[in-house]
This record gives sequence, C-alpha cells and structure tokens, in this order.
Amino acid sequence: MKKIFLSLALIVSFLILPETITAKSNTDSQKTAKTKQNKCKSKKQAAIAIRFADSEMTRFPKAYQLDHGKRLFFGYAQGVGCTAMLRLWKSTNDTRYFDYVKEWADSLIDTNGNILLYDKESYNIDYINSGKTLFDIYEKTGNEKYRLAMDNLIDQLKKHPRTTDGGYWHKKIYEHQIWLDGIYMASPFMAQYGKTFNQPQWIDEAIKQITLCHLHTHDPETGLYHHAWDESKSQRWANPQTGHSPNFWGRSIGWYFMAVVDALDFIPAKHPRRTELISIIQGLADALPKYQRNGLWYQIIDVPERTGNFPEASVTTQCMYAYAKAVNKGYINKKYRVYAEKAFNGIQNKLLVQNSDGTLTLTRCCAVGGLGGNPYRDGSFEYYIGEKMRDNDAKATGPFIMGCIELGK
Repeated sequence: MKKIFLSLALIVSFLILPETITAKSNTDSQKTAKTKQNKCKSKKQAAIAIRFADSEMTRFPKAYQLDHGKRLFFGYAQGVGCTAMLRLWKSTNDTRYFDYVKEWADSLIDTNGNILLYDKESYNIDYINSGKTLFDIYEKTGNEKYRLAMDNLIDQLKKHPRTTDGGYWHKKIYEHQIWLDGIYMASPFMAQYGKTFNQPQWIDEAIKQITLCHLHTHDPETGLYHHAWDESKSQRWANPQTGHSPNFWGRSIGWYFMAVVDALDFIPAKHPRRTELISIIQGLADALPKYQRNGLWYQIIDVPERTGNFPEASVTTQCMYAYAKAVNKGYINKKYRVYAEKAFNGIQNKLLVQNSDGTLTLTRCCAVGGLGGNPYRDGSFEYYIGEKMRDNDAKATGPFIMGCIELGK
C-alpha cells in the first residue's frame, strides 16, 4: 500500500513540477527584464549628466560665466555649478571637469588665501557656498592657499551675526532673518570642514543651523517650509504673530532639502543628532509628492493649480537630486526613487531643449528670489510669479547634473 502512495506522489509531483518551473522561469525573466530596463535608464541619465555639463562648458567656457556671470566672482551660483562639475569629475575620472573648476578657483584666490572681491564684513552667508569646491582641489593639489581660503570663510562664520537662539542671519543687511537658502550655503560646508580638519564643533554647528531653521520655518500642516523667518517680526513680509514669510517658494525648499542630504555626508553615523536630520529628509520626502504635476514642481509649490503659477526648473532639479541621493544613501526607502525619475522625465518632456549645435538648454529657471531689499520684495504670490525667468541658470543646471549622476548610479 505504501508503494502505491509513493508512486502516486511521484506522478503528481512530475505533473506539477513543469508548471512550477515555468512560473519561476517567468518571474526570473521579468526580474531580469526589469533589471536591464533600470540599467538602461541609469546609463541614459548618466549620459545626460555628461552631455549637459559639456553644454554648460561650451556656452560658458570659463566657470565664472556660469549663471550668466559677467566678471570674476566667488558667487554662490558659480559654486553650485562648479560643485556639479567636481561630482562629474569623480564619477567619470575626466579631468576636464576638475580643470574647469580649478582654473576658476586659481583666478580668484591668491597665495595667502585671499578671495577676490570677498567682503567678509558684509556677513553674507551666500559667500560660504563656493567654499565647498575647495576641499577637492586642496585634496588633489595639496596647495595651502585653498586651506587658507576655507579658513577665511570659517572666520566669517565665527563672527557672523545670529538670532537670539543662535541661528545665522542671512546677511548683515537682513537683520534677525533666517532663510532656507542660507542653510544650503553654509551647513554642508561647515560639516565637511569639521570632518576634513577634525574640528567636530563645526559638524555640531551645521546640525544646529539645520534644526533651528526647521524649528522656525516648518509648517506641520503641509510638511513644507516657509521661505524665511523674521525673529523681530518687523518686516512687512513677516507674519506679525509667527514671523513667517507668507509663501512656500519652491526653490527655497529645494535648497533646504539638498542641504540636509549633503550635510549628512560628513556627519558621523553615531552622532546623537544624525537621526534628526534623517527625520527632516523623510518628512520632505513624504510631503512633496502631493504637489508634483507631470513630474514637475511649481514656483509656489503648494498651489500648482493657482492661476499664474508655473512649473519651475530649479525646484524640480533640486528635489530630483535630493530624492535620488537620499535613496542612494539609504536615508529613505527605495520606493521614493520614482519621484526623482518622474522629475527627470518631466524635465525631459517639458523643460529640456536640444539646440541646433547639439547642446542642451534647460528652460524656465527663476533667475532670483528673495525678501525685503530695495525695491522691496514682499514675499507675496504675485512677487514670486513676477520674477524674471531665464534659461540655463546654475541654480537649476548644477542640481540637474548632480541629480542625473545620482540617478545614474
């Protein structure tokens, strides 16, 4: 009787086995096809990074010309573009990109580390951003003038005016104000300086600035961030109760998102406050998809359907980069990569143009955005949508190159 049952079992297993093998084979084939498809996408995105960087170098043969610059200047926008070129140098080993940035740095920094046209006493936090490019040049060349220039920038931050709880003012002329933009300009630089030169107090300072900005600008209802906060609540743009600026300007949120992701590169895994920054990234990763339309984010990010609002390149490229890098670094789940891919596709479909000479142009970039000043910028919806738009602005093109590199990994 046992022999009969064993025979029946063998017969059944032989009948079922081919179907099981076929099902497993189909699953494996699907997985292989998907892997190949993802690899093809990544290769395409990496190739676009190279092609777009080469386009920038064609139209702007000197790095000071990035962002349509007209003179030698240690500008924050040139710093964004040059940071992207250095990332591409590292990912391709093509020294053209390094040389492009080094030539710019050498045209600005003398043997004593003095930076051309740098006005330290203006306490403009934008100046700090271009210092990020000097770490790689210093590491490769060993030339002390780059270290001295970085020390110069750190000296500014030692004396930079602050709010009562220690947040850096955006500029001396913008008293009592924290702007999201300023976090990108200074915090990753401070964290990298702290790690590179074994001065952990600058890592702590970077974290402090990021978390103070979160405290004062975050909106729990939307998960987004107000462009700025005025501690004195005296500015015309400031809410008299909260000190908040009135709108969620896309690029300012992009700056902040990138800043937190980049700063984490230099914050030790066991730092007791590291998880606070990852939590900020997770919050933005959860909040932003609601406002994405056809892959793009808008000038005023939370009201994409409002009449007069429009999709804007810099917020889209900045968020594309931040999402892709945060996924690659493991700060957020891999499922969030789709929002970076949607952004890439939206840019390709709506904002990227191929020129007759084969170069690529990125359109619909907001040239500038701010608060206060003269003429006075009131932070209204009408103000932001009325700002000048242009092509190939480095605040958009730099993050586009870096985002394509991250998607290409």
